[in-house]
Amino acid sequence: MAGEFDAHERAMWAGRAGAYARSFATLCAGAVPELVAASGAAEGVELLDAGTGPGTAAAAAQRLGARVTAVDAEPSMVELAAANLPGAPVHHAVLPRLPFADASFDAVVANFVLNHVEDPVASLTELRRVTRPGGRLAVTIWASAANRAMSLFGEALAAAGVERPASPTLPVDFERTPEGFAGLLAEAGWADAAGRELRWTHRVGAEEFWAGAAEGMASFGQVIAAQPPAGVALVKGHYDRLAAERTDADGLLALPAVAVLAVGRR
Repeated sequence: MAGEFDAHERAMWAGRAGAYARSFATLCAGAVPELVAASGAAEGVELLDAGTGPGTAAAAAQRLGARVTAVDAEPSMVELAAANLPGAPVHHAVLPRLPFADASFDAVVANFVLNHVEDPVASLTELRRVTRPGGRLAVTIWASAANRAMSLFGEALAAAGVERPASPTLPVDFERTPEGFAGLLAEAGWADAAGRELRWTHRVGAEEFWAGAAEGMASFGQVIAAQPPAGVALVKGHYDRLAAERTDADGLLALPAVAVLAVGRR
């Protein structure tokens, strides 16, 4: 049975696949090339994309010739991914329970998923269960290092004097560092666990980036969407000011992003 954290996550993402695809999915896609490469995706590889969202990582693996299966905990994401991944089976499933037999896949990827599950160790153990001996896992999370791509909305809320309510915390927490994330994989039984940072610059229009928060995406988006119109306008004014400081001559935001990629072997 889902606990408080999982229930919060399910409510936060409910029905928001379209909003995510129009906004923050492009930010998360910045990690996909290295994630998929680290998984060993190639012609004929049976690959599971766990927490597929709109199917970005799965589609990248398909382009390399992998035979892809995808799952997501949010029904609207399942519907969107199915439309984006013709010919690939896409299932509704909530970690740490997957509807697959033991040793079903050669490789598993999960892009920014393990910070959205109540028990990341149990989820990693389940991903190991469905991976064949010798198979590979590649997973990402946002790093605990300064991450301006993820902090812009928090800065705007703070400048507007909006207090963010406490959210349920992970019962099993871990350091968002290469060492901390690799240690989590090792705890779940993955061999040769290792982690490293990924860095890229996310280029996006300020209004496009704002739209995700305005539609209630993520915890800061839910706070913004809950404000009265005057409160939303106040936050938006501070967002515009902060965004202008991060906008290049071409009119696009240039947001440095920092993630952690961890890999392991079954």
